[in-house]
Amino acid sequence: MDYQAKIDESLDVLHQEGRYRVFHNIRRMNQQFPKAIWTMPSGEAREITVWCGNDYLGMGQNPVVQQAMFNAIETAGAGSGGTRNISGNTSFHKDLEATLADLHSKEAALVFTSAYNANEATLSVLPKLFPGLIIYSDALNHASMIEGIRHGFGEKHVFRHNDVSHLRELLEKAPKDAPKLIAFESLYSMDGDFGPIKDICDLADEFNALTYIDEVHAVGLYGSRGGGVTERDGLADRIDMINGTLAKAYGVMGGYVACNANLADAIRSYAPGFIFSTSLAPAIAAGAKASVDYLKEHAELRTIHQQRARNLKTQVKALGMPVSDYGSHIVPIHVGDPVKCKMLSDMLLEEHGIYVQPINFPTVPRGTERLRFTPSPVHSDTMIRDLVNALDDLWGQCALNRLKMSG
Repeated sequence: MDYQAKIDESLDVLHQEGRYRVFHNIRRMNQQFPKAIWTMPSGEAREITVWCGNDYLGMGQNPVVQQAMFNAIETAGAGSGGTRNISGNTSFHKDLEATLADLHSKEAALVFTSAYNANEATLSVLPKLFPGLIIYSDALNHASMIEGIRHGFGEKHVFRHNDVSHLRELLEKAPKDAPKLIAFESLYSMDGDFGPIKDICDLADEFNALTYIDEVHAVGLYGSRGGGVTERDGLADRIDMINGTLAKAYGVMGGYVACNANLADAIRSYAPGFIFSTSLAPAIAAGAKASVDYLKEHAELRTIHQQRARNLKTQVKALGMPVSDYGSHIVPIHVGDPVKCKMLSDMLLEEHGIYVQPINFPTVPRGTERLRFTPSPVHSDTMIRDLVNALDDLWGQCALNRLKMSG
């Protein structure tokens, strides 16, 4: 076996299909985000505007969050010193979990090193807690949910995306007394569409199934206190487990699951992904708590965020560009070709100082390649105009079609 040749062959496939991912050297500018410094391959540094970040509200540079992190470092040092079971369980972690439980009106919350880890560890351990568990998973669930379900080695069924009728068909085929779990998302980040939460909860009640929802792209952004779409729609009490992240709207790092106290106790006691992972650094936990608490009280940031997203969508629609609009803050502009998608991304960066990564397979299906923009309250109207003008200029250069506008 020529191992190096096999590695080269695998990488060549990505290059030939236009799917090879380049890690740009980007350094965010504190108190100036979405501005950042791009260090080019030549070594030259250039100021750019980031348009694909997940720090949706700019909380990564919020002074309250930063001060909480500084204070924690002065108090407790850098790292946590171990897993939660072995010296890594601090007051910072307990306080963060308490504020997350309060956010979702749950008895408890369990903090993980990432939302990916939280999904994978929790969903994989549930079949151990409920022998014979049948899991029903939305077709567009995140990779972390898919991996967690797979690693649980239990029975699973995939229902068509947001298709409640198909879900019902699958549920009807299962034994009535079998334990069941429906796993889905509140907001699907690639298209920006919402899950039919109420309808799924109604089915869960009818078939005595547990519910597990991923609110990663919604926590901090929806609801009166930032509890996500489930809070906005008054449905949090009907969801058994809510997964969220601290690395997007909250601008820090980490993930969690909020649920009842006994279930949280069982997950922390049985899930290897929790048991054997070093806990978050105290500074990260402190910063995350400060961010969650801040956004509970500052709904105006959510209002501005939605306004910015609507503004961008309105302007790109006026240019006839194919943008998905489900009323969320996600702005995906469809290109449909991996080579042209990367070409457009490269030209935006090199010619206009606008940074947005191409979204290609396997993140999205082949033929649906896109640029996914994430406007935030710290993106000004001028920045939006500059982006729209750049897209208008480059769309034709990349020989991309525009939609015919009625009227």
